[in-house]
Amino acid sequence: MERHGKETHVTTEEARAGSTPHIVRYVLGISLFLSIVGLILVWLLVGPSQLP
Repeated sequence: MERHGKETHVTTEEARAGSTPHIVRYVLGISLFLSIVGLILVWLLVGPSQLP
């Protein structure tokens, strides 16, 4: 941490108060994949029954 007059400059790690393990990108990727698969299954199972 550095002080320049009334300003305080901190590094990114100090501002976060910890590290970022990058788990969020895996959770987002897996949930996106599962939601797409779920929507495809609904479309395949329910879609044909809605035909006239």
